[in-house]
Amino acid sequence: MNYFLVISGRKLRLAAAICAGICLAGCLAIGMGKTVAAAATERDLPIYSVEREEKVCSLTFDAAWGNEDTQQLIDILQKYDITATFFVVGEWVEKYPESVKALSDAGHEVMNHSSTHPHMPELSCDQMIEEVQSCNEKIEKITGTCPTLFRPPYGDYNDSVVSTMRSIGMYTIQWDVEALEWIKVIHKKAPHVCRRSRKRPVYFVISVGSPPARWEREAGGQLE
Repeated sequence: MNYFLVISGRKLRLAAAICAGICLAGCLAIGMGKTVAAAATERDLPIYSVEREEKVCSLTFDAAWGNEDTQQLIDILQKYDITATFFVVGEWVEKYPESVKALSDAGHEVMNHSSTHPHMPELSCDQMIEEVQSCNEKIEKITGTCPTLFRPPYGDYNDSVVSTMRSIGMYTIQWDVEALEWIKVIHKKAPHVCRRSRKRPVYFVISVGSPPARWEREAGGQLE
């Protein structure tokens, strides 16, 4: 015996609408789940580069130890009409105030690289602020300008470092190309970097002076 199920057009449309609603709800739930997951993993990042139409790069130097080549750098930059940004450590400012003044007088930016060159993520928020504000005060006393840019020592940062700097009006600056002259390869890498053409200006970092032995050890023996 054969049985036939008869469904009216109205019931069929209702069933289709219910199925469509269930599918839509499932898709929305999946999409919201992905959005929540993405938000949960989003990091607070420093500035690595800035979009520009011109093909340019931002040249930066980190000064945390000796000053034996500072005047030579100033002379070279002046020769080629280049303005750079120098991120200096507070202890370096105290030791070489004449170099800080010379950099500022030559038209270069003198910005913050912490007061004692610690690993910033290991500090509390209050300790981070003290590190940076102490260095700011030392720089401003010589240059007359309070820094607004901060480069974390060793390039070491986390969300707390970036957000804490933002809370005191400081921008955290990293780099996207490193000269690596402190591990003796600048002669290989620098020409390549200078030949690159791009609309996204690179923050090109070079260190000033020779690193002390303890920083060589922290670099994992890369200086050998």
